[in-house]
Amino acid sequence: MKKLITLVLVLCMTLQLSCLPVQASDSEEAETQTAETETAETETAETETGEAQTAEAESGDSLGITAPSALLMEASTGTVVLEKNAHEQLPPASVTKIMTLLLIFDALSQGKIRLEDTVTTSAYAASMGGSQVFLEEGETQSVETMIKCIAVASANDASVAMAEHIAGTESLFVDMMNERAKELGMDDTHFVNCCGLDADGHLTTAYDIALMSRELITKYPQIHTYATIWMENITHTTKRGTEEFGLTNTNKLIRQYPYATGLKTGSTSQAKFCISATAEKDGIELIAVIMAAPDSASRNLDATALLNYGYAKCSLYQDLEEQPLVTVPVRGGVQEEVTGEYEGSFSYLSTTGEDLTAIEKKWYAVPELTAPVEEGQEIGKLTYTLNGQEIGSVAILADSAVGKAGYGYYVGRAFAYLLL
Repeated sequence: MKKLITLVLVLCMTLQLSCLPVQASDSEEAETQTAETETAETETAETETGEAQTAEAESGDSLGITAPSALLMEASTGTVVLEKNAHEQLPPASVTKIMTLLLIFDALSQGKIRLEDTVTTSAYAASMGGSQVFLEEGETQSVETMIKCIAVASANDASVAMAEHIAGTESLFVDMMNERAKELGMDDTHFVNCCGLDADGHLTTAYDIALMSRELITKYPQIHTYATIWMENITHTTKRGTEEFGLTNTNKLIRQYPYATGLKTGSTSQAKFCISATAEKDGIELIAVIMAAPDSASRNLDATALLNYGYAKCSLYQDLEEQPLVTVPVRGGVQEEVTGEYEGSFSYLSTTGEDLTAIEKKWYAVPELTAPVEEGQEIGKLTYTLNGQEIGSVAILADSAVGKAGYGYYVGRAFAYLLL
């Protein structure tokens, strides 16, 4: 009899709860958790996790850069530190191969190809002029060997062979290149081929080169393993037999600059001398792009000047700590709370000598959510301030969806209670 009375009471309470009006939670936003469980109102600043930060970039003229177009970017934040005519469209020569390599590593990460796969050289690929490793029609090499030929020796024939291996034809691969460029925001870029030989309409900018360089080195840091090879032999096996062929890195900064990690050079009669030079020192990774320098010596001097300037000016804050768990109660849902996950990590680049140890963190979240809650819905954020000014934030997102609880859910809970 007592259990029957209890069941009736629980069902009555359930009916009352299920009939409560739904209230919007937007107007109730407030801070619920900090590292010290503080409370305050939620702010609505835009998140900056993984996005390129903006800064007042100085002009390359002030540094004496002789090339007509140049740019210096910090890799983890995407901050442009210095630029000179960085959005002027110019032919990029073999710096084009950064995008070719990016698509190769995309295909590797997606499982479409493997490093040990065999790549067969077509007659068309073997016919490429310019820098090459003299692959012959029908000759086979592994994907990894082809990567070395492209990254070290800037081989046009290997680039086309890999384009055909991935997409079927170079033309289809170039379509993929332009699509990837669009995704990266390379608005002033149009590729016509995969190797960088001079062609009408094959143009990009120093800024766009920095964007694709940043994507390659941050998403696939293993590229540095190949881009820093100074000399290595490959083996040609053809109808004439087997012979060794030596690869020598076209990027002399690998030997000339102590912090160099890559990335790609290029030169043609139209493009003149170009480079996207990457370097790392004290945890700061920089990308120096030079376009249309008159010769290789001035190209390297300009890139070195950019890198030295960057390391003299830049200090980097990176929050690598494990962040505390954030949970928010859910009203009227099939779960009582939802856990948040951080949208990414946070980095901040200073070029003014600020004391980055003074950066403070605060966690904000809505006090309550009303079901339904969508997976990925923003439920709070982690903010960073320096000298009282917000310098960025990381969004905190619901790590799972929470459905709205219906009548049947509450009845089920009531019966579950009776069975205890």
